[in-house]
Amino acid sequence: MAGLDVSGYLDLERFPVNRPGSPGYDALMAETRAALGEDGCAVLKGFVRPDRIADLVAEADRVAPAAHRSFNRTNAYFTKDDPSLSESHPARRFYDRSNAFVPADNFGPDSILRAIYEWPAFAPFIQSALEEERFYPYADPLADVIINVVEEGGGFPWHFDTNNYTVTLAIQNGEGGGLFEYAPRLRSAEDENYTGVGAVLDGRSDKVKSLVLEAGDLQIFKGRYALHRVSPVEGARPRYVGIFSFVEEPGMVAKPERCRQLYGRVLPIHYERAGLRADELMD
Repeated sequence: MAGLDVSGYLDLERFPVNRPGSPGYDALMAETRAALGEDGCAVLKGFVRPDRIADLVAEADRVAPAAHRSFNRTNAYFTKDDPSLSESHPARRFYDRSNAFVPADNFGPDSILRAIYEWPAFAPFIQSALEEERFYPYADPLADVIINVVEEGGGFPWHFDTNNYTVTLAIQNGEGGGLFEYAPRLRSAEDENYTGVGAVLDGRSDKVKSLVLEAGDLQIFKGRYALHRVSPVEGARPRYVGIFSFVEEPGMVAKPERCRQLYGRVLPIHYERAGLRADELMD
């Protein structure tokens, strides 16, 4: 698949992300920015053409065996238990997690997902939509382009993302379940808002929203500050979601503990750059 023409996979008539300055681009940008400004989440429904979804599913099926499957208990911050905190503290609230991620080093030059991520028009559109001056590809060699594989009964409990801006592409839904729920702008770089986090974990927050993503939908999501989860998937068909990650600091990678949990291994770069963060949030 060398020389992959990404434009052949995308609906660039409805989403002219490669034509900045055109009326269509300007209208799309205004709509996307408005959605992000409202709750940190924007969806370009049908970004990938319906007739090319099967190609993405085939790629996901091919790499799915390389996914790191983990079954454990985790908190919203992917940190270890801290007995110095009260038992009711959000960081001490652990939940069952059954999930799988295909690490980024499985997506080489022949990957459709990597071709989209590295397409010259893609990152500038995302950066402009987010209105961010500092915007870089995630430098983590295991996590810049990945696929989340969720099998029957699996899901993802409430958590915050390590990277500030996550872009996801829905590839295939399960037969049921797999609902994306999120509480936008729940914390900031200056305030963890443990009270608000606790309210969501207790099921008594009015900030939670639900979103149904369908195959081909592109989502831009500020997951660093929004608590979010995926409800358990139902049926034999796995849920596939491609994840493209961008950050505001060059050279950023995941913390070693989080990397071990998600991908089953840690590389030297994760120890070397463990302290390279743009904020002091827990994760």
